Amino acid sequence: MLSRDKVLGALEEKRTDFEQYQDKQHSEQDTRRHLLDLFLRLSADEVMARVAAREQEWPGALPTAELDTVADLCVPFAERWANHTEARRWAMTVLQDRPAAAVDGSQIPPSKDFSVPLGAVQIGWYVNHHAPGGKYEKDLYFEVLPPQDLDDDGSDGDFPDWRVNQRRFVLECQYLVKLIERFAQAPAPARPLCFFDGSFIISFAGQIRPERAGPYLDAVQALLAASQARATPLVGFVDSSGSRDVVQLVNTAVGPPFMSMSDGALLSALLPNWGDRSPFFTCARNDTLSNTGKAAFYKDVAFCYIRLSAERPPARIELPRWLFDSGQAEAIVDRVRAECVVGNGYPYVIETA
Repeated sequence: MLSRDKVLGALEEKRTDFEQYQDKQHSEQDTRRHLLDLFLRLSADEVMARVAAREQEWPGALPTAELDTVADLCVPFAERWANHTEARRWAMTVLQDRPAAAVDGSQIPPSKDFSVPLGAVQIGWYVNHHAPGGKYEKDLYFEVLPPQDLDDDGSDGDFPDWRVNQRRFVLECQYLVKLIERFAQAPAPARPLCFFDGSFIISFAGQIRPERAGPYLDAVQALLAASQARATPLVGFVDSSGSRDVVQLVNTAVGPPFMSMSDGALLSALLPNWGDRSPFFTCARNDTLSNTGKAAFYKDVAFCYIRLSAERPPARIELPRWLFDSGQAEAIVDRVRAECVVGNGYPYVIETA
């Protein structure tokens, strides 16, 4: 039985810790307000000049021309609805006859509970043509990884999860490439907006052995290249991002002092209404991969943050940079918004894959 007095006593013993934490939070918010005030006075060219002066090749992010067209890092969403019925009506107008596709994977890791080690990966894909009367495709691929595929090169004798994780990621990318290739000869409006459930900026690959990181890097770069070669729109969607790319850019341009919060925490108060988004930035993340010359493709990715829920920080949307440069970004963001209306805050096409 839980003792109220014991709980209160234990909390009282940690009073100083809680007070110090609260003071740190207040200090962080003061720093945020100060740095944002300085940053918002700068043009995109002035930000670039400051980054160059600091000789920082990877400052987290780089501004695009959109920075000069918005106030307070917010591109407001003009649509307002009285109820969800009106929102769905708008979404159907945006999505009609504009296909969307997504791939989503799951896995079964090897277990020591079984005498024969095996793993499995399942890849599901979904194409919604958004045609009158409904037209969609849904299928899956299932692959078993036998003991030979799970061998860990004798490093520790355990049955590793890493091969299953890697295989799932690579297959997700490969199946999106297959969808891109399949629709490559269709007229541009009939090529699906392809959703990748995650980020193209795979910093985690810098924390694993180079030989294990290679397939991740190859898969992402092949996916980005296929999108550009086939002129097919592609989106990476991250519902809860802990990234700090914009924060690092602000720190680089106008710090010190420096912030340590996430981009979502930085931008949340600046995106008050559903559908509001930040301007697009070019990714220039400073991580192990970029600092060792393995992530030149980071700068081929543009990203923004968008308010899709009142309860959660803004989500992160990533696009191949060619889509932004060709003027398609806002139309694609609208399609993401519409998918999220249908999916109640999360892209319906990913949810269904």
